Amino acid sequence: MAISFNAALGTSPMMLALREKRGEILAANMANADTPNFKARDLDFSTALKQATTEQTLLAHTQSGHFAPEMPFLGAKLKYRNPNQVSLDGNTVEEHIEQAKFAENAMQYQASLQFLGGKFNELRSALTGQI
Repeated sequence: MAISFNAALGTSPMMLALREKRGEILAANMANADTPNFKARDLDFSTALKQATTEQTLLAHTQSGHFAPEMPFLGAKLKYRNPNQVSLDGNTVEEHIEQAKFAENAMQYQASLQFLGGKFNELRSALTGQI
């Protein structure tokens, strides 16, 4: 009987990948806090996870010389953040909000990582018969 890692791990690997991508987006926002006309972006995690678990169809390029199609990462579509107050230079990054969202995402990433580690421990326990 073969082990289906997709069935055993569920959505945990996708959650981890989405948390990683969101961390990159939030870090890019903070890095561009002083860039004129930069627009802060984020993704709706729950919608992206729902789309990632239901949509498994991706475009593929048929010739090696073709460009790969730009696809949203695991169904995640970036959205512009509505700032409380836009700066005079048109930048919409609010550092305190970005830092809070980055910290929240980092904690959720760590929780997802621990949850996935627990799933691997359960698989190892089932395979070896040891608790």
